[in-house]
Amino acid sequence: MGLVHANIILMNHEDLIDLRRKRISEKQVRKMEVEVLVDSGAIMLAINETIKIQLGLETIDTDIAQLADGSTLELDVVGPVEVRFANRRAMVEALVLPGESEPLLGAIPMEQMDVLIDPRRQELVVNPKHPNRPQFSMK
Repeated sequence: MGLVHANIILMNHEDLIDLRRKRISEKQVRKMEVEVLVDSGAIMLAINETIKIQLGLETIDTDIAQLADGSTLELDVVGPVEVRFANRRAMVEALVLPGESEPLLGAIPMEQMDVLIDPRRQELVVNPKHPNRPQFSMK
């Protein structure tokens, strides 16, 4: 299987709260469409510094992450970020990769949205068993 990329929408979740409380207009919600590498081997959403700045996300913590080459980095954790794909959404924290690193969509937001990698088509898809809304296992 080759690399799988997908276009997702990222939104500043605090802006969405302000919108619901009528503190800001819909046009003021910071959001952007981003092409991400869909990486089921990664745990979290990972964005780069440019995305962090454009969405106005605040650092809430730092974590140590092991990269694909085996090296480790201390990275900022930002959030909350709302991730949207097709008819799905998830609210997650994100690791901030240095510079213009390629953003990654990891396993946690994929599970929350109930989306899968279709290996035949090499694309991210809504779980065909639950096409209308996510379904979660509570076992």
